[in-house]
Amino acid sequence: MPDKRFDGRDETVIDRDLPIIDAHHHLFDRPALRYLLDDYLADVGAGHKIVASAYCETQAFECSEGPQVLRPLGEIEFANGVAAMSASGRYGATRVCAAIVGYADLRHGEAIAPLLDRALEAAPGRFRGVRQVTIEHPSEEPFRYMTHPPPAGIMKSAGFHAAFKQLAVRRLSFDAAVFHHQLPDIAALAAAFPDTPIVLNHMGMAMALGANEQQRAGVFREWSDSLRLLARRPNVVCKVGGLGMPFWGFGFESRTDAIGYAELAAAWAPYVETAIDAFGAERCMMESNFPPDGRSCGFVPLWNALKHIVRSYSNLEKAALFHDTAARVYRMHVPALHAVAGKPDSLRD
Repeated sequence: MPDKRFDGRDETVIDRDLPIIDAHHHLFDRPALRYLLDDYLADVGAGHKIVASAYCETQAFECSEGPQVLRPLGEIEFANGVAAMSASGRYGATRVCAAIVGYADLRHGEAIAPLLDRALEAAPGRFRGVRQVTIEHPSEEPFRYMTHPPPAGIMKSAGFHAAFKQLAVRRLSFDAAVFHHQLPDIAALAAAFPDTPIVLNHMGMAMALGANEQQRAGVFREWSDSLRLLARRPNVVCKVGGLGMPFWGFGFESRTDAIGYAELAAAWAPYVETAIDAFGAERCMMESNFPPDGRSCGFVPLWNALKHIVRSYSNLEKAALFHDTAARVYRMHVPALHAVAGKPDSLRD
């Protein structure tokens, strides 16, 4: 599998002064790939103005001892340590991991309550919610791209709703990772828990891996219809990105050549524009999803493509997409954004 993470670092950065909160990225150290603070900062240093980021779980750095339900605390402590390092200012202006989305196995029901309380104690001011990947598919093919393939039936398990109730009372959100055919399940969840913010990861991925052109067109229609129905739920917001993963069926991950932002934007635009049209800019936040999206492209072309797709949007819409929505949903205090807020609109992007 070609590693394209370093492609395009010499590509001219579009809208270099536009502040960005990267709403979704990962850090981990695994045999197949190491991606830690220095790696992320190297990507940030290539030119886009990433002022802060939100860390999302990958079940990395879990505690090796203690009850299974509490072991995800180790990853939250790790991410909070990175955030503290970054907040010192010694590693640049970007506030990495300024918000943290940790892992919890909601099949445990009310037993996750101590984990949530200890996470809030371990990362006060940063721990904002949990994610449990609930992707399901009849084929085994998609799961070979995942380090922790989830078991089937998580959202239908006996403990799931009991665990979900624990989020709202603590002002915590749920990050939902599903394929497009599961979007109705997320809509039902949002209806059942209207006081819990649900953050749809990667626009509810339109699963078209291995599909031909006609099949992809059908998947797009199904995805679009389900996404628009989900967007009627006011407690759901949408992360725009994740398009570098193979699931969408673009095939960029199998190419050996470097792929520039123009080609990415041409392929991604129908999906990005549909998601923003469905939810509105004020309920969308842009993400890098690095390093997984690095299967298809580099960090610079990725953000260039997202900027290019929305180039005709208003200043207020761009502000919502690239920083305001993430700051609001994850309750992030980013000093760099307060400095920008006082400037005239002509200087804001």
